[in-house]
This record gives sequence, C-alpha cells and structure tokens, in this order.
Amino acid sequence: MAGKIQQLSEFVVIRSLKRFRETYFPNSGKVDKTPVEDTGEEEPRPGFLDSLPVDLQFLIMTFLSPADICCLGATSRYWRAMVRDPLLWRYFLLRDMPYWPSIDHVTMPQLELLEAPLINEDESLDDREEGEDKGMDLKFDYMSEYLKGCPSCRQQWLPSRPAYEVVTSFLQSLVASSEPRYAMFGTGMEQLDVSLVTRLMHAPDVLPVSGTPHRQINGIGSGISYIFNNQHKFNILTLYSTNRAERERARVEQQSISNKLFTLEGEDDSGYPIYSPAPQVQQVCQVVDGFIYVANAEPGRDGGRSEVSQIRAVLSSAGGSTSRPLLVLSCISREEPEAIRTTKQQNSAHRNTTRCRTPCVDMAKRLGLPQLDNPWMVQDTVAESLSGLLDGISWLLRCSGVKLYGS
Repeated sequence: MAGKIQQLSEFVVIRSLKRFRETYFPNSGKVDKTPVEDTGEEEPRPGFLDSLPVDLQFLIMTFLSPADICCLGATSRYWRAMVRDPLLWRYFLLRDMPYWPSIDHVTMPQLELLEAPLINEDESLDDREEGEDKGMDLKFDYMSEYLKGCPSCRQQWLPSRPAYEVVTSFLQSLVASSEPRYAMFGTGMEQLDVSLVTRLMHAPDVLPVSGTPHRQINGIGSGISYIFNNQHKFNILTLYSTNRAERERARVEQQSISNKLFTLEGEDDSGYPIYSPAPQVQQVCQVVDGFIYVANAEPGRDGGRSEVSQIRAVLSSAGGSTSRPLLVLSCISREEPEAIRTTKQQNSAHRNTTRCRTPCVDMAKRLGLPQLDNPWMVQDTVAESLSGLLDGISWLLRCSGVKLYGS
C-alpha cells in the first residue's frame, strides 16, 4: 500500500480486543455454574469459543471469511461486540486489500481512513458509550468499508435470473440490436511481453470473434466484434500510440515513444500534462459506449502523470457524457510460477508475501480514478491466460445496459 497508510500489527489488534473484553465482558473466559438464589436455575454458561484466550479468538477470525465473521457476530452479544471492533476491520483492510482482484467506483475504500493516524493504540475505538460521538463512529467505520469492497461480498449483490427471463432473452435474441462499442488504449497493450490484443484475437474458448462490422471510422477502422457468453456481441476498437515496428522496438529497448494519439498542450496548475486527442481519436470517443484502458501492472512500470492526463483527455472528448464506463485492465504478462503461487496460498492467512503486480486499489489511486465522474472498474488481468478479462467485460456490458444474470 501507499507509504502514507499506517500499517497495523496483530499485537495492537489483540491488545484492543483484550482491553475491550476485560472492560465489558470480564467473566467471558470463566465458567460459572453458581445457581441463582431466587429460581435455582443455572446462569447461562459461556460458549467454548467465548472461553478461549483472545489471542486464539483473533487467530480463528483471521481464517474466517467476511460472511463467516458476520455470522459469528450473530451468535451472541459477546461476539456481536467483538467482531465490530474497528481496529479488527482496519487490520483486515490492510491485510486483504492488496489481494482483491477488482475494485470499482462504488466499492473503492476511503483510503483517507487508513492514512489517518490511530487515535490511541492502547484502546479500541468502540470504548465509548453507545450514542457518543456518532461522527467519529462514521469516520472510522472500517467494517463497512471492508464489506463494501470485498469481492466475495460484492458477488452476493448480483441479481439472480428469474425464470421468465429465459424466455425473454430468447425472444430478444431474435431482434437485431446494435452492439456496444468500446475504445481500448493504454501502455499495457504495448509494453508487456505478451500481447493482450493478440491473445484476445486467438482465444475462441474465452471470447469468440464474431467478425468485423461494416461501419467504419476514418483513420481507425471498425475494430473487432466478439461474443460474450455465446449471446451478447460487442465491438472493441484498438487505439495504438504508433505503428507496430516502433512499438516493438520501444518494448525491447524499454524506451518511451512519441504517442501519436495525443498532442501535448502544456501543464496545468498541479503540474499534470494537458493532452489533446488527435482528431480521429476524438471521433472515436464521441461514438463509443465506453472505454477500456490497459494498464501495465508489473512492478516498476508506473506511467506517471501522463497516464492520468491521457485518461482524462479521452473521457473529456466523449461529448461531456459522464455515464460512459471506464474499464481498467490491470495487466501483467504471465501468471506467477506454480511453486511461488502455492507458497503464497499457504501463507495467505497472514499475507506475509509480496505480490508481483500492482494491487487494484493502488492502481485506481495511481490513475486518479476516484476523482472521475464516470463509472469505473479496475480488474486484475493476465495477458497470457486472459484470466480476469471476462469479469471486466461482464461489468462493462452491464454498465452499457446489457442484462446479464449470474455471470
């Protein structure tokens, strides 16, 4: 994560949970079978998990999914309070965010919450009477931020497909409709060892090629049409910065090349370059239904402020429309070797290893996406296997009004 974000050790979280338990549930670790004088009935005995040391309780929670932790909180008053500790969810955010395979404009966590210093590491943020300082409660609602952004929780929000929709979809397939069109550009198309565009054109098992439509755009061409889920057609127009020979030479020598898609007009007050898209690019931006930016997510390949400015230039050329979606494919050339991936899976509970790619949340911040008015999504993608691509295309088609269920 970014350097401004304070890391949180397990020791701090355990100390917070211990202090909370000692203050509000001092008898939770004890087994008391003393009869009540009036009725002679036994007081409720604490459950087995309630009696465990806090260290073990925390260890167990680190192996649970977010849904399981929420279910655990529904089992008793004690666990309801424990699983709502803000430091616990801040720890989960810092641990898991770098491993989320996607993030979008709705689920992006508020990174300023993680950049803010802890008010006091010696106490839990829940150590206040209920109703006290509700503004602070909202400011440090790490649990909501985690559940909002966690991919496994997001998947539960997708609508299920009603039975009548099967018949409706069949009838709609008999009616000709215009296919969505997207403009694809970005450094990741040209800098990676494996060409995403070439793999896409030769992967019928992932996205079958439907053909080339008759409509043309001057200086660009018509793009290539694909079929998603054997039903929905869409078109991608690929915008390269220069010709193939220059791109290949720049990739091998790892040098920058003159981008013929944009003209540098100067700098703004913040020091960001100001780009003007070429006339044919502006024409594309005005007719497409959305955009695909292929970013280079391999280590040490940060495109700097030029990436941010070029994305803004393309979106601003879309006729002032802020409804056209932007899909960012955060792309690397190849999957990690099997031995390294297995080791990381074994250590996944404590996230002790470093990923060899830029995390989605960091990519969104790097490209300035939270400041955009357009809907956007960042999706981890591998050029060689095209893993993650279909998830991104599915989101893009949904934003274009295509009805997809359970995909």
